[in-house]
Amino acid sequence: MKAVFAGTVLAEADESELVQIEGNYYFPPSTVHPAALVESPTPHTSSEKGVRQNYSVIVDGEKHEDLAWTYPEPSPSEIEAVGTDFSGYVAFSPEVEVRS
Repeated sequence: MKAVFAGTVLAEADESELVQIEGNYYFPPSTVHPAALVESPTPHTSSEKGVRQNYSVIVDGEKHEDLAWTYPEPSPSEIEAVGTDFSGYVAFSPEVEVRS
């Protein structure tokens, strides 16, 4: 599977490595191209999952705000509900195409 924005591959992993939560694919951190993301100051906290770190996507030197996110330390109850530890896994907003 690939996460693609404006023709640029942001992450690539075998589908078996991904975690699907609420219709979003979460990519393991090691499969995300590090130069493609920059931490965003936009705060967000989910009552179920915990504190979410947002990221902006950088393509051709242009920043696209808050198109990705991760839960660095998801709540234990959410890890249990999902069935696997998805700490640090990265998901993308609908503007980013996730395809095989």
